[in-house]
Amino acid sequence: MAKNAFGDAPWWASAVFYQIYPRSFADGNGDGTGDLVGVRERLDHLVELGIDAIWLSPFYRSPMADGGYDIADPCDVDPLFGTLADFDAMLAAAHERGIRVTVDIVPNHFSDQHPWFQAVLAGGKDAPERSRFVIRPGRGADGELPPNNWPSVFGGPAWHRLPDGDWYLHLFAPEQPDVNWLDPAVPAEFERIMRFWLDRGVDGFRVDVAHSMAKPDGLPDLDLDVLADVGTNMPTAADLRWDRDGVHDYHRLFRRVLDSYPGDRMAVGEAWVADPARLAAYVRPDELNLTFNFALVEAQWGAKSFRDAIDRSLASLADVGAPCTWVLSNHDVDRAATRYGGGPQGVARHRAAMLVELALPGAAFLYNGDELGLENVELPDDALQDPTWERSGHTERGRDGERVPLPWSGDVAPYGWTSGERTWLPMPDGWGPVAVAAQERDPASTLHVVRTAVRLRREVADLTAGEFAWVDAPEDCLSFRRGDVTVLLNTGGVPVPLPTGEIVHASAPVTGELPPDTAVWVR
Repeated sequence: MAKNAFGDAPWWASAVFYQIYPRSFADGNGDGTGDLVGVRERLDHLVELGIDAIWLSPFYRSPMADGGYDIADPCDVDPLFGTLADFDAMLAAAHERGIRVTVDIVPNHFSDQHPWFQAVLAGGKDAPERSRFVIRPGRGADGELPPNNWPSVFGGPAWHRLPDGDWYLHLFAPEQPDVNWLDPAVPAEFERIMRFWLDRGVDGFRVDVAHSMAKPDGLPDLDLDVLADVGTNMPTAADLRWDRDGVHDYHRLFRRVLDSYPGDRMAVGEAWVADPARLAAYVRPDELNLTFNFALVEAQWGAKSFRDAIDRSLASLADVGAPCTWVLSNHDVDRAATRYGGGPQGVARHRAAMLVELALPGAAFLYNGDELGLENVELPDDALQDPTWERSGHTERGRDGERVPLPWSGDVAPYGWTSGERTWLPMPDGWGPVAVAAQERDPASTLHVVRTAVRLRREVADLTAGEFAWVDAPEDCLSFRRGDVTVLLNTGGVPVPLPTGEIVHASAPVTGELPPDTAVWVR
């Protein structure tokens, strides 16, 4: 078994993962869209950052109705991103640098351009592929009404009518028909997909919408009042569309496939569920290895909110003996610096939160641009591409603001991101100071703060293997100990005394006292 440097735990139990959104990381051929060549060419940035593994968001053949999560061929690379040979070269280059590579698997739906669904459209009610999707007759005198009242995550109803008069379910966009996991062809196909990428050498998977594949018997109507306060994609136990008990059988299949390969192959699930106990079920010993824990994403800036999120997470996963995961941003949520108020204060809080995240027990996930302290970009209406924008009738702007390409060098767009002139989403003015090259030259930059934190996490054993314990802290502060390292976060408005000891690292300059919106590691 491949182990990490801190004992018998498998590598993924305390790894630092780095999410790459391929369209936005780096453009290797100058066409304005990020690609696999760009990823390979920028791997040394990740070596310098010190991460252990990449999570690569979808690069598969797709019409791109939902940023690549509408997959037409899950065993091929979309020409937008390159070729299978480009993927193999990127994977080999990452492995040569000691970086593992995990990729997305999307088991809830395919693209409507997938051969199975195209066969349904061509063959109508006689198509054998029909049972592989969730298709039902409509309600009303002529079946003109959807089978139930479920809403789509992206707005509007979750049903679309077929030419033959029946309706198919799409919990996301109409271009993403849900597959029916009760049909044996579906689990068999996803085992084939997993083995295709595992045979090529990937180290694991991120399971998209891992709480969605099992549908309730009879597909009953949903009490829409339960969504009033949480929206169509946030966890509530009363939302019948998500987190049905049957989903765990499918994750056991994933685990059996992973365990049939050498090298501690792994899977982490994206499960938005109602409470920590439900989340823990996804990482029971025979299910997924890790599951995303969005408690810190949902936490408001403040010591109490952070502590409650950490407490709930640690307690629930301890019951099943699974490591926690920690994440502050990803391609689906506003960047942390924006959520924490934006501007210099938001960036300062983001840096402090990163030091908290990287000192907590378990695995940590960074999103590309976290190391630069990037904020969301307010894009013009005509640049928006997220399906939420159209499906909501232009009332919800969607997720494009956190998907803008990364600035690498220079003072004007496209900041070294492409050799061409255009970028798939426009880059803002004024990003020169946050570009990688500029932050490289500034030892006080966010990039250096994060690099140092990741390096120390590897070098100071207590930051990975030390026991976790809360420590009394001043008002509006949070403090915990990992072995002989004390972490202190000041979310209040006034400086507070520092713990006694040697300052190992801080999110901002510290002299005598810990300033507001700052975190410190003390040994």
